[in-house]
Amino acid sequence: MKKINAVYDDKTIRVYQAFNERIACEAVKLGTFGKSFKRERMTWIKPSFLWIMYRSGWAEKENQEHILAIDITREGFEEILKNAVVSSYRENMGISYDEWKKKVSESDVRCQFDPDRDIYGNPQQIRAIQLGLRGKMVERYINDWIVKITDITDNVKYLKSLKDKNILTDEKLPHEKEYTVSSEIMKILCMEE
Repeated sequence: MKKINAVYDDKTIRVYQAFNERIACEAVKLGTFGKSFKRERMTWIKPSFLWIMYRSGWAEKENQEHILAIDITREGFEEILKNAVVSSYRENMGISYDEWKKKVSESDVRCQFDPDRDIYGNPQQIRAIQLGLRGKMVERYINDWIVKITDITDNVKYLKSLKDKNILTDEKLPHEKEYTVSSEIMKILCMEE
């Protein structure tokens, strides 16, 4: 089951990214990404806290030692979703494989759903969204949509210490709820499957 679970309010939605200290500190200081951030590369944003924990090894993988909670405008997030192309072709998409391949090459947003994770990294039935941004979408993300960047690494390390003692509970995690999208976006993201 594909869902977008996130921390959000009427104006913003939170996504997570993991970086090395240099990129993270610069981003927190500037309130957006600076010269250390490679704009020419695809950058992946993830609304699921436990997915970024799994991906970054709870901030212990190389060049992922800092976890940033990035609040972006909901308008920006919706724009990202509307311009996304799913990473894998499916016959029920209503387009040919060649048409899909062309869309992937031209799009500045890639979307994929991977099994969300529990506290201990076990795959779940719900599939969490990841969004890869490049080109103009990276520029808009950096320049127009970021409202606030918070380095949450200290809290991540505290939560990991609880996890390692088998006493981390869901109540201590960010309170994520389902982010509903229009039927148009559901179709774009192939969420009906």
